[in-house]
Amino acid sequence: LRLYGFLVWWWWWYLSTSTPSATCFENQTSSDGVALMAFKAAIDQDPLGVLSSWNDTLHYCEWEGVLCSHRHRDRVIGLNLRSQGLVGSLSPHIGNLSFLTSIDLQNNSFHDQIPQEIGRFLFRLQWIDLSNNSFAGEIPNSLSNCSNLIYLKLSSNKLIGNIPPGIGSFSKLQILVLSKNGLSGSIPPSLGNLSSLTFLSLAYTALQGQIPDELSGLQSLTFLQFRDNNLSGKIPLGLYNISTINFFSLHLNQLEGTIPPNIGLTLPNLKFLYLGHNRFTGTIPTSLSNASMLEDIRLTSNNFKGSMPKDFGRLLGLRKIVLARNQLQDDLSTFISSLTNCSLLDCIEVSENLLRGSLPNSIANLSTTHMNILSMGYNQLHGSIPSGIGNLLNLNILQMPMNHLTGPIPTLIGKLDKLQKLFLDSNELTEQLPSSLGNFTLLNSLFLGRNNIYGSIPPTLGSYRNLLELDLSHNNLNGSIPPEIMSLSSISISLSLAHNVLTGSLPSQVGSLKNLAVLDMSDNRLSGTIPNSLSGCSSLERLHLEGNSFEGEIPQGLGALRGLRELDLSHNKLLGQIPKFLGELGGLEKLNLSFNRLHGQVPIHGVFQNASAVSLVGNNGLCGDGGSALLLKLPPCPSLNPKKNKLSHVAKVIIPVAIVSICLSLLIFLFIFCHRPKILRDIKGSLMPSFKSHLLRVSYAELLKATDGFSDANLIGLGSYGSVYKGILEHAQTVVAVKVLNLQLRGASKSFMAECKALRSIRHRNLLKILTTCSSIDFQGNNFKALVYEFMANGSLEKWLHPDAVDQEESRNLKLIQRLNIAVDIALELDYLHSGSDLTIVHGDMKPSNVLLDDEMTARVGDFGLAKVISSISSDFTHHHQSNSVGIKGTIGYVAPEYGMGDMVAMQGDVYSYGILLLEMFTVYVSLPCSILLPRPSLMTAAVTIPSSSYADPMIYYLNRKIPTLVLVLFLCSCMIFKLRVCYKFI
Repeated sequence: LRLYGFLVWWWWWYLSTSTPSATCFENQTSSDGVALMAFKAAIDQDPLGVLSSWNDTLHYCEWEGVLCSHRHRDRVIGLNLRSQGLVGSLSPHIGNLSFLTSIDLQNNSFHDQIPQEIGRFLFRLQWIDLSNNSFAGEIPNSLSNCSNLIYLKLSSNKLIGNIPPGIGSFSKLQILVLSKNGLSGSIPPSLGNLSSLTFLSLAYTALQGQIPDELSGLQSLTFLQFRDNNLSGKIPLGLYNISTINFFSLHLNQLEGTIPPNIGLTLPNLKFLYLGHNRFTGTIPTSLSNASMLEDIRLTSNNFKGSMPKDFGRLLGLRKIVLARNQLQDDLSTFISSLTNCSLLDCIEVSENLLRGSLPNSIANLSTTHMNILSMGYNQLHGSIPSGIGNLLNLNILQMPMNHLTGPIPTLIGKLDKLQKLFLDSNELTEQLPSSLGNFTLLNSLFLGRNNIYGSIPPTLGSYRNLLELDLSHNNLNGSIPPEIMSLSSISISLSLAHNVLTGSLPSQVGSLKNLAVLDMSDNRLSGTIPNSLSGCSSLERLHLEGNSFEGEIPQGLGALRGLRELDLSHNKLLGQIPKFLGELGGLEKLNLSFNRLHGQVPIHGVFQNASAVSLVGNNGLCGDGGSALLLKLPPCPSLNPKKNKLSHVAKVIIPVAIVSICLSLLIFLFIFCHRPKILRDIKGSLMPSFKSHLLRVSYAELLKATDGFSDANLIGLGSYGSVYKGILEHAQTVVAVKVLNLQLRGASKSFMAECKALRSIRHRNLLKILTTCSSIDFQGNNFKALVYEFMANGSLEKWLHPDAVDQEESRNLKLIQRLNIAVDIALELDYLHSGSDLTIVHGDMKPSNVLLDDEMTARVGDFGLAKVISSISSDFTHHHQSNSVGIKGTIGYVAPEYGMGDMVAMQGDVYSYGILLLEMFTVYVSLPCSILLPRPSLMTAAVTIPSSSYADPMIYYLNRKIPTLVLVLFLCSCMIFKLRVCYKFI
């Protein structure tokens, strides 16, 4: 690294001493001057004004960043514009600077490809640094012509493709850095020809395959870094014989084999050895202690076995030892004692091995001025924690969980006032918590759970001002909860005092925890009422108070926790009714109110519509209304409307009328059934596989990131109540469509609930699959509701029937059989909605823009914002309002005529809309808003007699000759008398 810095300084000093002092203005139009002006023209932004001097008032040799030759008058030999914030592309005219020997454009924002002209014409180039930009494309093959190159650095760009084998022809190259790109393929064996190479970095790319044996010929190499790739196989033995290497990093690959036992002898200059996160086996060579310059050893996450070297104490310059996550078996006390001579040692990580023994008193003799990380968790250590550990005054992280440590936490541990993380959980520690724990003013994580600690919680723990997470669970702590603990407003991750024997009430100061995500006070002996101040915990996602003796009613303040996902109040003594606001918490996924003394009617919305997410057992006074009683297995609530006789009288009139109507409809349906087209006879609907029991869980932040901040570039549609964005869920790597509702519009929230209710219990191959929902608050504290759907690559049917001018040629390619298949897909879905599931669902807004097409042009029906679930118990319906028609449910032009006369939602309304949609599909007829005001009897006549013109599709004539039944279907679907409309089983 020092060599690399020296080369940079020396090169620019050399070039600057060769710069002329001439101030003449002649030859301003020379080829070099023209090339530089072309370079400037390709720059889009110059925030620091570095190119402001590039004008006619100065000779170009005096322009900032330009170096000219003293020997060759007015010829540019150097271009240094590093770290100037330039944005733009690199002009190909740079190839006209034929005397150029160095280009340094690092740390800017250049984009597009690296011009091939650099390699074709600039054969004098010795220095190229284009790192930390956004260059894309492949590395130019023409660079192999730059035979004089000494320095080539293209790291931290967006380059792709293979490493050109021609790079191996640079016999003078000393520095080669191609790291942090998207390069693929294997390492070219030709790189072994770079006999002058001292610095080689190909890290953080996607290289694969084996490391070529030819690289063993790089006998001048001092720096070798291939970390974060997909390299496999064994390391060539010749690499271990390059005695000049001091930095050897193959971290995070899939390499295997053993480390040669004589590595410390063949690499005597080794300072940094990084072989972690691979598949190495065998033992750690003891010869490493012969590499006297060794400073940093990282062998974590391999399969090393055996004991740890005892001679590391000879490495007086040793700073870090990272051997975690292996299968090492040794007595830790001996190993720790051997390191006391390493006065610069600042990190020991040996967690997740099979180490045994106790912590020696000699741990106090480790470097008291440098040691800041001591990690020994997940082993088989026993004995007590030595009090001398308090001598490690600079310790930042102390991790010893999952061992068998016993005895008390030493009081002198409080001397570690720089401690930031303390993990002693899952041991067998006893006695009381020392009050000196409150001395850790910089502490952000404290884990003491799952021990045998008893006594009260020291109030001094309330002195933490940077604490993010606190876990004292699963101990024997008693007494009351100190109010100081509840005042730690910095806690944002979790606070757990669960499974202790704490008594008293939950302090009202709990409302100060406004940033807290998880609060767990379960399985204690807390009593009193649940404080209403919990409403102040506005970031809370999980609240567990089960297994206590809380009394009174569920506080109204919980209704303010809009981001709550889990709520468990079970096994308490709560009274009263279940508040309705629990059904209005859109993000609530799990609710447990079992074994309390609750009574009254259970809410029917939100989480209460998912029986697997709610537990209400042990509350004998609860009852349900209608479907909720059956869903949650509750007794029905007593009726409040004693008009049974009157209703029975009405039923006596309705039932005979219904029977006559059904018989008449059956005659019509049987006629159509006998004449339906043969092409449709074998098409069958099939149900989609059932959803997983747990949908994807997404937060507002995840959706914000998936859609790039709901950017206009990802906007793919606008609806009546919101916008639809394309996004990619990072954790699932799934392309989705995110419908974000504009909750300021009247009816938007009801539309969200209607869609959730309609889609909750239906699955069908022709239904647009909903992946999950999100009901939360955004970063400004506003309510946020969104539905996440499977992304349909072919867009809506509307786009195919009526394409924009831009994509008309591509979209107007629906063949006859495709139109028929789409029509059948829609019919199968609507038939399922009306009669294929336990509930009868009316879509309410069937139109081409609500029909989506997947990769195989299969139709998927979506947008259930106006959907209505028709129950046999109640015929009530909710009025929704579209922005284009107040009081009429649906879209004008497709809505059934009876809706305009105030009739209730019915299945026949969907049938009518389907008929209009068929007419539009097979005649390219556009349903205009004014058409609802015109007489309708001539509609089907128009469909049959449309002449051949610029707006009529010629396939109508083919349809009239070959499939006359289609015309009959159109007529029966769009019949003005809704009782005579056909049902989907006979289409």
